[in-house]
Amino acid sequence: MTTLNRRADFLAANSGRRAPMPGFVLLVRPRNDGSDAIRIGYTVTKKIGGAVIRNRMKRRFRALAAELLPLEGVPGADHVLIGRAGGIERPFDSLRRELSKALSKVRPGPAS
Repeated sequence: MTTLNRRADFLAANSGRRAPMPGFVLLVRPRNDGSDAIRIGYTVTKKIGGAVIRNRMKRRFRALAAELLPLEGVPGADHVLIGRAGGIERPFDSLRRELSKALSKVRPGPAS
């Protein structure tokens, strides 16, 4: 699992599937580059709070991603977690359940 750093990757992920949850919004976009690597990016804006709050939220997102993405993430896709205002007060277990639910929503279904 690698981290997204380039702005172009974040902008491209915005065109993918989205799953809004109370604490965050999950964006997932398949890369179609032949690789099964899962990439993840984190975004928390200044509207959420100061640097301490934003960094705390990103740390929580990193812990969630490390725990759930290898098992439930979409192979060969870019994942972006965008923090929402209520996310920092939410219990970690709630965020874990929400991320699991969001990943199941954006997972591609069987081709018909």
